[in-house]
Order: sequence, then C-alpha cells, then structure tokens
Amino acid sequence: MFKALAIAGFSLSSLVISNVAQANWQLVNDKSQLSFVSIKKDSIAEAHHFTNLEGMLSDKGEFSVNVDLTSAETLIPIRNERLTALLFEAAKFPNAVLTANLTKELSNIKKPGQYVLKGIKAELDFHGNKKPLAIDVLVNSTQSGDLTVSSFTPIIINSADFGVTEGVKQLQKLAGLPSIATAVPVTFAITLKKQ
Repeated sequence: MFKALAIAGFSLSSLVISNVAQANWQLVNDKSQLSFVSIKKDSIAEAHHFTNLEGMLSDKGEFSVNVDLTSAETLIPIRNERLTALLFEAAKFPNAVLTANLTKELSNIKKPGQYVLKGIKAELDFHGNKKPLAIDVLVNSTQSGDLTVSSFTPIIINSADFGVTEGVKQLQKLAGLPSIATAVPVTFAITLKKQ
C-alpha cells in the first residue's frame, strides 16, 4: 500500500522510489553516536556517549534505536561501572529503546539532499518507563540510498520521568559531589545503511 501511494502520490524519481519506498535500513554502529552531557557542581559539563547501538528503519516507516546501556563511555572506568550498575541498573534494564513511526516523513524524501523534519513523535522506553518525546531531526539521503539522521536540537531527559533520580543521588554521594544535574541533554547522529 505504501509503495503504491509513493508511486502514485509523491512523484518520486524511480531511483528514490527504489531507495525509499522499497528499502529497509540498518543502523551502522561505527558511524553512529548517541551522546549525553552530565553537569556536576552546577557548572562543570562533561560529554559522554554509548559505544553500542543497534537500530533499523523499515520501508513502512517503523524506526527504532536500541541503546546498550552497558556500553556507556565516560573515559573513567569506575564511573562507567557506577553508571551501569547504579543509575541505569543495567542488570535489570540492559537497554533503552527509542521508537517512532516515520511513514509520513518518508513521503517527503523526493531526492537526495538535506531536509529538516520538525516535531517527530517518538517514544523512549528506559528503565522500565515509557515516555513520549518530540524530536527535531536533520536527515540526509545519499545517492546510494543510505540515510543519516541527527538531532537538530538536543533532547532533554529528566531523571524523574524515568525513575532514576535515586541513582543520580547515589552517584553524587559516591563521588562526593555537591550536585549532579537531574536533567541531561542528549544528542545523536545515526547512519542507516540501505539493505
């Protein structure tokens, strides 16, 4: 049905119809990154990232990114361990999963190039809690049909929304810090390869 609509209604070139309406894309881990910024002592900001991501975008617009929470990289091994065990509780909640349906957005791909998709509706499943998110993304479609998707504005994740505030307090206590921010900006840059 989507293929027929794409052909009939969106006036796409045959190349792009092949790339978009009939393709599935797989996330390329070594060309993708999801980063977050922690803020301690009210003014000291540090950037961190996850080293293991998986994801896909189907030809029907079903988009998902699976974040391996045990792959958090802060450049300090003991902090990595504490984040994994105390904040993420990865033994119980090993992954965070972002999902969205981009069916309507795929119809905007008319030719290779950049464009902005405002207000994508998504859902984040993290630490046993699911919350809706609105995400602005910048998408680039290449001649080969691969896609790059990156955050156009940071996503603010609040610890209270996902039940991890107690974990933040434990980290603060162990590190002997006067404060650690309970809201963090998250950004991503993802490459999806056409299958």
